[in-house]
Amino acid sequence: MALPVRDEFELQNKARTPGAAGLLAYGPYLLAGAFFGVVAIRSEIASWYRIYEMFRFESFHMYGVIGSAVATAALSLWLLRKLGLKSRDGQPLQVQPADPGRYRNLLGGVVFGLGWGLVGACPGPIYALLGSGYAGALVILLGALLGTYVYGLVQRHLPH
Repeated sequence: MALPVRDEFELQNKARTPGAAGLLAYGPYLLAGAFFGVVAIRSEIASWYRIYEMFRFESFHMYGVIGSAVATAALSLWLLRKLGLKSRDGQPLQVQPADPGRYRNLLGGVVFGLGWGLVGACPGPIYALLGSGYAGALVILLGALLGTYVYGLVQRHLPH
């Protein structure tokens, strides 16, 4: 059953294949992702045991990490607004308000939380776990790919 709600992110009509110079533009993102992976493994935020502790309310570790991320994001957004910084296009940086009352956010959160609780990992550190030698992360990767495929099928069949 398809959800009767359109996604707010429209698919791009033109597929672009970047040349060698275009691929170099992804370098900073690759470095940032590698840095995040190292931090995720070293700080144990990708650890199944730490996530298990969080869901059982046995440790403050993950709540501290999540809380500090929220505080950092809030401070960063406040600074961006205060300094009046603009995007590369010259547009003012702004956060689009979410549509209130969307049941798909609740449904998506429940599905994400169930998956997170079942496998003990969120999608962020899948590659870090694989790079660290955790073969069980292949199951997580396959589940993420399957979920993405199903999402694409649902989006394709929604009325536009």
